[in-house]
Amino acid sequence: MAAATTAENKKKVEVFDTEEDLAVSLAKYTADLSDKFSKERGAFSVVLSGGSLIKSLRKLLEPPYIDRIEWSKWHVFWVDERVVPKDHEDSNYKLAYDGFLSKIPILPGNVYAINDALSAEGAADDYETCLKHLININVVDLSAASGFPKFDLMLLGMGPDGHVASLFPGHPLLKENEKWVTFIKDSPKPPPERITFTFPVINSSAYIALVVAGAGKAGAVQTALKEGQNSDKLPVQEVSPEGELTWFLDKGAASKL
Repeated sequence: MAAATTAENKKKVEVFDTEEDLAVSLAKYTADLSDKFSKERGAFSVVLSGGSLIKSLRKLLEPPYIDRIEWSKWHVFWVDERVVPKDHEDSNYKLAYDGFLSKIPILPGNVYAINDALSAEGAADDYETCLKHLININVVDLSAASGFPKFDLMLLGMGPDGHVASLFPGHPLLKENEKWVTFIKDSPKPPPERITFTFPVINSSAYIALVVAGAGKAGAVQTALKEGQNSDKLPVQEVSPEGELTWFLDKGAASKL
């Protein structure tokens, strides 16, 4: 019980009147963590996801943040990726590049996309090998508690079904607890082939922001945040980091709380 209580203490839920207000707050939160880790570690490891998250980062592209952030310290990863070419419309890399990365002065070598020439299994193994190398050279931290990579900030979205990354309700990968990066060939949401971080990696993070906007996700938010429900757990309910978890919700997403 003690662990659960501690986890509760490190969970914040912030509700904003509009998605615009959410984006303003998310930019400040991200910029403050960028400053903190750039000073403490000399690097800032940020994990992106797909979906509407990239749009919610748009305020970082405006003053004061665009000029204030030490973009050269950023190292960018993906919590999951579709096994498609980087210029394919389903690519999370393309979504992030078009909407965010192409508009900031980040070093191209600090953007870690998957090797899209490999199979799903090969791409997952390759990405895990890349992470091990980056831990050896202190670009990414290693969690002393779990032995898994400890990213500075993980920016997660959530699907209407409560999925995070490519970890879907009822899927066996929810229980994967050894691999850092794994693959899925039967995603219930197209495209079917993806790679994804596992929950031990997600939950070793120093900070996680769960960014959820829109009334279409209100049911899953309600299930995740209301106590005492005995129904099957949604994947998002497994998000419980070593560090701090903050939910960023707009009024639509919080409408059933």
